[in-house]
Amino acid sequence: MNDNNDIEREKDYYRALCNDLGGQLLKIRDEHTRAMSAARRARMTASLIRRLYHLDHLNLDLANLARVFLETATNALTVECAALFRLDDNGHGFRLLHAIGFEPPPEGVLADVHLPAGFRFHNSASASDEFSLALERLARAPFYLWAYDAGTGTALYFGNREEDLQLRQRFSADDAEAIEAALDVFINVTERKRVEQQLVHDAFHDALTGLPNRALFIEHLDQAMRRAVRADGYVFSVLFLDLDRFKLVNDSLGHTAGDELLKAFAERLKRATRPGDVVSRLGGDEFAVLADDLHIPEDAVLLAERIHNALQDPFDIDGQQVFTSASIGIAKSAERYRDGDELLRDADIAMYSAKELGGASHRLFDSDMHVVMVSRLQLETDLRQALERDELRVVYQPIVALDTGRLRGFESLLRWKHPLKGLIRPREFISMAEETGLVVPIGRWLLRRVLTDLGGWLHGYPQHIDLFVSINVSDREFIQPEFTEMIDAELARAGVPAKALEIELTERMLMHYAKLRADTLPRLRERGISIAIDDFGTGYSSLSRLQRLPIDKLKIDQSFIRDMDRSEENAELVRTILAMGQSLGMRCVAEGVERREQYDQLRNLNCAFAQGFFIAKPLAEHRVRTLLAIPETV
Repeated sequence: MNDNNDIEREKDYYRALCNDLGGQLLKIRDEHTRAMSAARRARMTASLIRRLYHLDHLNLDLANLARVFLETATNALTVECAALFRLDDNGHGFRLLHAIGFEPPPEGVLADVHLPAGFRFHNSASASDEFSLALERLARAPFYLWAYDAGTGTALYFGNREEDLQLRQRFSADDAEAIEAALDVFINVTERKRVEQQLVHDAFHDALTGLPNRALFIEHLDQAMRRAVRADGYVFSVLFLDLDRFKLVNDSLGHTAGDELLKAFAERLKRATRPGDVVSRLGGDEFAVLADDLHIPEDAVLLAERIHNALQDPFDIDGQQVFTSASIGIAKSAERYRDGDELLRDADIAMYSAKELGGASHRLFDSDMHVVMVSRLQLETDLRQALERDELRVVYQPIVALDTGRLRGFESLLRWKHPLKGLIRPREFISMAEETGLVVPIGRWLLRRVLTDLGGWLHGYPQHIDLFVSINVSDREFIQPEFTEMIDAELARAGVPAKALEIELTERMLMHYAKLRADTLPRLRERGISIAIDDFGTGYSSLSRLQRLPIDKLKIDQSFIRDMDRSEENAELVRTILAMGQSLGMRCVAEGVERREQYDQLRNLNCAFAQGFFIAKPLAEHRVRTLLAIPETV
C-alpha cells in the first residue's frame, strides 16, 4: 500500500515537474517569439529610417517616399499586398500614394469614406463598418491590418490573400505594433523631408511673391548660357524691370499696400510672359524675366511691349486705385558674356536708361550705356557729398505782372556747382535724387535757403512787402507725413509770412498722389501758402478734378509758349488754358517767354504773370538784391 502511494506521489512529482518544464518551455518560446518580433520590428524600423533618409532630397516626392516605405515594410512583415493613402483636402476620401501587390492598383477605392473621429490604430474587428468594407473591397480578403494617423491624414494597409483558417492568426499583436511603428517612421521622415524641401524652396524663392529669387534666376540664366554654347541658333534675352514711382506708394499708402502691389504686379507679369519664361523677383521693386528660346532677338522687345500693355489698368490695393508702370532694360545673349551676372548687369544698365526717359519705356542695351552708367554712379556718389561740401546753389528767375510790368516774385531754381564739371542743371541730377531719396534732404536745404534769402529781402526792401517766391516740391517731399509741419518750422525760423511762399507741384503728381495726402493741400492753404500747378498742360488733368483742388495758379508749360506767336494751334491752346484758369478762378503764369511778340500776345490775352529770358535770366542772390534796390523794377 505504501509502495503504491509512493509510486503515485512520484508520478505526481514528475507530472508537476513536466508541467513546470513545459510551462517554462512555453514561456521561453513566447519570450523568444516576442524578442524575435521586437528584433524584426527594430530591423524594419532601422531599415526604413536608413532608406528613407538617404533619398536624394532634391529629387524627393511623396510617391517616391511611399514606394520605398512600402517595399521595406512588406519585406520585413512578409505580406503580399500593401497600400498607402493620404487623406484628401476635403477630409473625406483618400488619395493613393503607392500600392504593392494589387492588379489593378486600387485607385479611389477608399473615396468618400467617412472616418470615425479620434482613432489611431484598429484591426478589422474594431474598425468602423464603412471603413472595414472599403478595406475588404481593397484586398478582397479578410486578413489585413491597417493604421491611420489623424494628425497627418495618412492611412496604411497590409493584407494577405490566404483563406486557410489556420493562417488567420498570422498577424499578431506584435505585427500590429510593427505596422503602427512603421507608420510613425513614415510620418516623421516625410515631415522632416517636407521641412527640408521647404527650406530648399525658401532659399531659392521670394517669400512675398513665391517667384524664383536672384540666386535661382542666375542658375537658370547660367543654364541658358551653356545651352547657347552647345546649340547653334539658340537665342534668349533678359528683361530687367523696375516699378516706376514704387517708393511713392510705399511712403504714401504704407509698406503693407506696397507688398500687395508687388504681389499683384508679379501675377500680371506672369500672365504677360510665355509659359517657358522664367519670372523672378530680384529684390525690392526689381523683377527679371528670362525670355528663353526666342525665334529672333526682337521677340524680347515684343514681350516688353506686352508687359507695358498689361500695366495699363490700375491695381486695386485695399480699395485704392493705384497706377504704376515699369522701366524695362533688355540685354540679348551674346558670346562676350562670361556668366549670367554680367548679362543681368547690362539689362540693369539698360533699365536705368529707360527710366531716364521718364519711365514706362524699354531700352535695348548697347556698349555706350555702360560708360554712361559708370559716369552716373560717380555722379550719384558726388551728389551724396554735395550737401556736405556746400556745392548746391540757388538762383531766382523774376516773375512779373503782365498788366503793369512790375516785379511780383521769383521762382527759385536749384543748381549744383560741381568741383570738376562746373554748373550742373537740375534735369541732370534731380531724377537721380528722387530715385535715391536724396531729394528729401536736398529739398529741405533748398526750402531753408530760399526762406532765409526771402526773409532778408522782405526786411531789407520794405517796398516789396508783397513779394513772393515759388519753390518746386517733388513727389517724395509732398507725401512725407510731416511735410506741412516742416514748412511751418522753416517759415518761423526765417521770420517769413506764409503768404510770401508759393509751392509748385507737378500736374502728374497732383492727379496721382494728392488724394493720398488729401489733407495736405487744404492745410497749406489755411496757412496762406499759395499752390501752383507747374508745367500745366503736359499732364491729363480733368476740369472736375481741378475744381476740387485748392489751386491758386496754373503755370503754362513753356512748350506751349515757345511757338505761340508763330503757330495758331499753339496760340489756341494757350487761349484755352487761360480761359480754363479764369473759369476756375485761378491766375495763370506763362513760362519760357523769350520774345517781345510772346510777351505782348500774352498781355493781350489777359494772362496774369510771365517769366522767361525776355524778362530776365535767373539771378544769383546778390543780383536779386541789386534788382530790388531799383525803384519800380521790371
